[in-house]
Amino acid sequence: MTTTVRITWDAASARRAERQFLAGPAGTGTPVAEVVGAMLGAHAQVLSAAELSVGMRADGVTRADVRAALWDDRSLIKTYGPRGTVHLLAGRELPLFSAALTAVPTGPSPFPPGVRLTEEQAGQVVAAIGDALDGRFLTLDELSEEVVARTGPWAGDRVMPAFQDLWPRWRQVMHRAGWAGTLCFGPNRGRKATYTRPVPGGSEVDPEDAPAAFVHRYLHAYGPATPQHFARWLAAPPGWATVLFGELASAGRIEEVLFEGTPAWVAAGDTDFPEGPARGVRLLPYFDAYVIAGQPRERLFPGAAYERALGGGQAGNYPVLLVDGVVAGVWHQRRRGRRTTVTVEPLVRLTARQERELGEQVERVGEVLEAAPELVVGEVTVGPHA
Repeated sequence: MTTTVRITWDAASARRAERQFLAGPAGTGTPVAEVVGAMLGAHAQVLSAAELSVGMRADGVTRADVRAALWDDRSLIKTYGPRGTVHLLAGRELPLFSAALTAVPTGPSPFPPGVRLTEEQAGQVVAAIGDALDGRFLTLDELSEEVVARTGPWAGDRVMPAFQDLWPRWRQVMHRAGWAGTLCFGPNRGRKATYTRPVPGGSEVDPEDAPAAFVHRYLHAYGPATPQHFARWLAAPPGWATVLFGELASAGRIEEVLFEGTPAWVAAGDTDFPEGPARGVRLLPYFDAYVIAGQPRERLFPGAAYERALGGGQAGNYPVLLVDGVVAGVWHQRRRGRRTTVTVEPLVRLTARQERELGEQVERVGEVLEAAPELVVGEVTVGPHA
């Protein structure tokens, strides 16, 4: 008779912290791409937030090191990742992300019939993007001209509502070009972003096995988890995720456990968990991977943190103060020249040890951002995304 493994929240959060270099930072000399790989990508819509996500997990790493990995040695790739949002990914893992993300059902288009692309048109646009960017760095306007020239005037029709403006129709599937591995970001040209085609790297991935491999990576970093947790992280159809988990369970590739009394899953055999809870104080920036993927959210954001640090139930809108593996406050940093003021609003009373650790974390924020930091403990008066 098989005994179901029982896992507590404390044990799960401690293991997640260990595997994401939050229990202790990666040692000096650890490749930046290894840190990003452990997170399954760093959200990078705001690049400075991604730099902090990485730097707060690795001794000695600054924003300059992250940028060197991104633009010089290309061990990092800035592209569209989970949920169609901009991420930094480990370059060697791009084949896995591309194969897995393109396998996720896209769901119905949010655009009306006169605006949306057909699947045939979407395929033409993705292919045109790859052709246009092969060996080149183009601004968005330059890329738009190339896409329209390779497809047809319909691709350039300005019919897509976005940010009080209308964008050309082809941009509906720009993120899908990132998933397909035909587009990534290049260095800015002045104040304008550029795009290019990623240089192939990493091992070939079996497209049929990619979703299973992706689930395995997700559960290693964020398990125990349910199919619903996985679907939420990916913005994928829950029914598709449920079927996928069922297939993997039948094949013996994932294992059911009881997570705080509720059935959840880990990779088969991956049932070793720390005995004690996570310990320590950490400052995490906007949309840090730990808070985006961490579930169940009511455990990660206990008590007052659920109202204060979430925006309508969505994680990542505020930088968070993490105390012993759970959200216990919010913070904000305002840079002026070579100095930055870090305002931290704790939602719990900190011990003397935790206050010292908070001071050390603020010093680390300054090191990553290459600025002289000042700590202010008090109310954060700015809203989300500030």
